[in-house]
Amino acid sequence: MADNSTVNGQVTDAVTQTNVTVLGESPAQALSNLYQMATHANGMAMQNSVSNQQNLNQLNPVIVADAINLLK
Repeated sequence: MADNSTVNGQVTDAVTQTNVTVLGESPAQALSNLYQMATHANGMAMQNSVSNQQNLNQLNPVIVADAINLLK
């Protein structure tokens, strides 16, 4: 690097090290984001299945009562 700039070399080194750190940590950040999104999607799927099961459990007595009335 040429020394004709008015910026201190320690400043440019600090900026370069920060950029290298950001680039080095980005794959781990991306993978952790992927894991977090996958876990969230799995949790939402479980909540939806529990909600559907509760709704069906509320409908079952009515369905059985109507079926018994049809058999009479």
